[in-house]
Amino acid sequence: MQNLTLSLVQSDLFWEEPQKNLDMFSEKLAALDGPGDLIVLPEMFSTGFSMDARRVAEPFGEGPALDWMRRQASDKGSVLCGSIAVAEGGRFFNRFIWMPPDGRLQYYDKKHLFSHAGENGPYTPGRDKCIMTLKGWKILPMICYDLRFPMWSRNRHDPGKGFDYDILLYVANWPESRSHAWRVLLMGRAIENQCYVVGVNRVGVDGRGVSHSGDSAVIDPMGESLLATLPHQECTSTLTLPRCPLDSFRDQFRAWSDWDPL
Repeated sequence: MQNLTLSLVQSDLFWEEPQKNLDMFSEKLAALDGPGDLIVLPEMFSTGFSMDARRVAEPFGEGPALDWMRRQASDKGSVLCGSIAVAEGGRFFNRFIWMPPDGRLQYYDKKHLFSHAGENGPYTPGRDKCIMTLKGWKILPMICYDLRFPMWSRNRHDPGKGFDYDILLYVANWPESRSHAWRVLLMGRAIENQCYVVGVNRVGVDGRGVSHSGDSAVIDPMGESLLATLPHQECTSTLTLPRCPLDSFRDQFRAWSDWDPL
């Protein structure tokens, strides 16, 4: 298996102003020096975590954010991912987009809607998980509040097929007031699922007055930090995840063989 190079973009967002956000991220991606295999943007990167879905959601398949992602992925030769608000079939979704250079996208709709902020009002919850593959790696995307529900992200091992996934990926608009929970839960998900965990969060104060500290991170299967961004600072961080240590750890410490069946 090959190693995988990731670029994590921790950024402030313009509130409910898609074009400003797309222009801003264009500049950030243009500054990347060899972006590698995968570029990760935060949750609702084009609008911020807005509950005004009727106004900010774009038609799925033909909206400006999706078109922008398609162009950027093609230009960079990398997979680009993050979530956006979309409208489809008369409903609204907080949708994670996985955009490869060839434009053949995949998506995951956020399962656990954040009722504390009223997300369960305008948006419809997703029902299905989706495993993405890249250079032999299996990647499970999740969105923000999903982090609090370990059974939804539960890894499994099949003797014939191996593990469900190798990387658990979270994009978020996670508030600073609960940043300790963000950091601890990312570590917990890595340890219990014997996988890498990647979390990309925004910074800045949104249109509701909620502050976000970022704290984007990459955690290894033992819960150790491989990358931790400075809080409250915009930054783009690139690192390479080594494949051999993951496979060796899973082979040597077989906690997965004792996992409870689902």
